[in-house]
Amino acid sequence: MNNLAVVGAQWGDEGKGKVVDLIAPRFSVVVRFQGGPNAGHTVVFGGRTHALHHIPSGIFHDGVRCLVGAGALVDPGRLIEELDGLLEAGVAPRGRLLISGKVHVILPLHRALDGAMEVRLGTSAIGTTRRGIGPAYAAKVQRWGIRLGDLADPERVARELARALDSGIADWCRALGAEVPEPADAARDAEAWWQRLAPVTGNVTRELHEALAAGRPILFEGAQGALLDVDHGTYPFVTSSSTVAGGIPASLGIAPRAVEAVLGVVKAYATRVGAGPFPTEDTGRLGDALRKAGREYGTTTGRPRRCGWFDAPAARHAVQINGLDALAVTKFDVLSGIDPLRIAIGYRIDGGEIDDLSDVGDAWDRVEPVWEEHPGWSEPLADARRLEDLPARARAYLDRISELAGAPVALVSVGPDREQTIIAPDGLLGAFGRGD
Repeated sequence: MNNLAVVGAQWGDEGKGKVVDLIAPRFSVVVRFQGGPNAGHTVVFGGRTHALHHIPSGIFHDGVRCLVGAGALVDPGRLIEELDGLLEAGVAPRGRLLISGKVHVILPLHRALDGAMEVRLGTSAIGTTRRGIGPAYAAKVQRWGIRLGDLADPERVARELARALDSGIADWCRALGAEVPEPADAARDAEAWWQRLAPVTGNVTRELHEALAAGRPILFEGAQGALLDVDHGTYPFVTSSSTVAGGIPASLGIAPRAVEAVLGVVKAYATRVGAGPFPTEDTGRLGDALRKAGREYGTTTGRPRRCGWFDAPAARHAVQINGLDALAVTKFDVLSGIDPLRIAIGYRIDGGEIDDLSDVGDAWDRVEPVWEEHPGWSEPLADARRLEDLPARARAYLDRISELAGAPVALVSVGPDREQTIIAPDGLLGAFGRGD
């Protein structure tokens, strides 16, 4: 096999950045297929922490080509800041990074609308990052969006924005209390952005087809997680794109058969940022302890993450809708010293029990977890490099979440650094290695 997808299998923030960075040298190409700067991937090596929001996590490896496909979004100003940050860190993206000219652009208008809508919703707010993601994707499907390649013609950008404003978008802004933008300002922004971004803009779909024809191995990098998928997540508390593996072909313009295997990333417990259902959340001391030990604060917003126990029905749902071949379990070291440990093996609703997340429907406010307890362990795990190095109770817990989710474990992270990782010797990742 050549091509592997890495996707989130919870509510995002599972540690996909570390996993992609770790295995990127096995591939020639790493390509981001959806989402925008609402997703933050953190990579730690050499005693430094690097946060990425647009650029694939393979960028830290020489010889790995990094692409961003048409299904993603870019905020040009923030993207330029991200590029500058990499340069300051001694990483030169130019020559190794290509962003599709078909990627839609997040405008200041989109951010203003996002924030205004959240304010208007009050206590019913979705809990977005207010980065303009939803309005930018809405503009895309309503056909008044601006694409990255459009920035080459600032006057066209001004005309398209003026047309959108005249069609009712200006009235929408005024109704929400958001400032109505000036098309001339958008043209000036486009000109400045294009000067910096033109060298990294091009035809990503063509390059992917060339890589596929040449047999160059490709790693597909997802953002957010399965439970935030716009169709299959905990709607309406979801993101605005398809986060599951099935979204890869449509977002990139390649055949479904190009995705040969899928690795799903889960934490050894569960977290969620923003509003929405979270059946296994612990709002007491345990949740606080997990947040502190796991440094559970959003890479993009810095917001504290909600924390709780591993949710097996949710993981099983992610396995099914992605067709996961294996799991990468992260933050396993955080559980050391917690005894007992809990796993939700099902849900109780109005006295009845179910074990399938898709059966909950709109009854999330009445869901109670069905718990299974496991003995914890006290030993630190940071130095473990083989499954055999783990305490017996830790191995038993790992085996149980694998059994409940319905997928084998291929990788275990026992710390934030690249080196703090266990790769199962006979697991999925053994099938992948650069052949070019």
